[in-house]
Amino acid sequence: MSRTLPRRELLKQLAAGALGASVLGSGLVFSSSVLATPVTGGALKGNIRHSVSRWTYGDLSIEELCLLVKSLGFTAIDLIGPEDWPILKKHGVDSSMCNGAELNLEDGWSDPKFHPELIKRYLKHIDLVAEAGYKNLICFSGNARGMDRETALQNAVKGLKQILPQAEKRGVVLQMELFNSKIDHPDYLADGSAWAIELCKRLNSQNFKLLYDIYHMQIMEGDIIRTIKNNHQYFGHYHTAGVPGRHEIDDSQELNYVAIAKAIRDTGFTGYLAQEFVPTPKTKEGRAQSLAQAIRICDV
Repeated sequence: MSRTLPRRELLKQLAAGALGASVLGSGLVFSSSVLATPVTGGALKGNIRHSVSRWTYGDLSIEELCLLVKSLGFTAIDLIGPEDWPILKKHGVDSSMCNGAELNLEDGWSDPKFHPELIKRYLKHIDLVAEAGYKNLICFSGNARGMDRETALQNAVKGLKQILPQAEKRGVVLQMELFNSKIDHPDYLADGSAWAIELCKRLNSQNFKLLYDIYHMQIMEGDIIRTIKNNHQYFGHYHTAGVPGRHEIDDSQELNYVAIAKAIRDTGFTGYLAQEFVPTPKTKEGRAQSLAQAIRICDV
């Protein structure tokens, strides 16, 4: 059976729940009353907590994206900073991965020259996240710039230990994202699960976890399901995208996300699995359909 609803049928189903809806400039209707329609193949099963990365749907306003995710039956958006939290709260949508404390993706915790500013920013942001009632705050290793990996580990431990007590006190979990250094983020240090897991072991805190990005780790090391099963205690959040290309997670690419989502489910994971693929359709309707399809694939 095809995983993709014809565009006309998707629009018909969305329009069927249009009471109280918001109409976007493209004419697509997003409505919270569509939660149990066949747009996602019926009501979601509840075994996986779904989210979507804000930047991949940057053509939508935060308000529009809130309406879209609620129309698809879930209520979380990744990579949202404090300036947009009031809009999420208005719509009852969780900020499943908060950002805004980082300097950028290259200047991170593995280089001590960035520690003073990072410590100041993260201590402030930990309080903001806690006071808003959220839990997860992203962080990054940064680039090596010629540094050996053991020195980078030692530096990251030294820096992160200066903010972890505050995170533990406030109930905030710092999540370091794993990137590939082969294609998208040359020279990034946390480009493999082994280095990052060692960092977790040295920090030895339930308030430091890894954001295991499946797309990035497929490029760097593969063996996704075995890695998840053997190391899930270190993974606090997951991101998806198709390989190759970082687009839709359907059968046009090499990853079997049904099997991966089942593996995540079977570990007893209670965090979020966030879609972070770049949708390929040119219209808002088509991009909404891409997200609906991805949620359906991962809803195991």
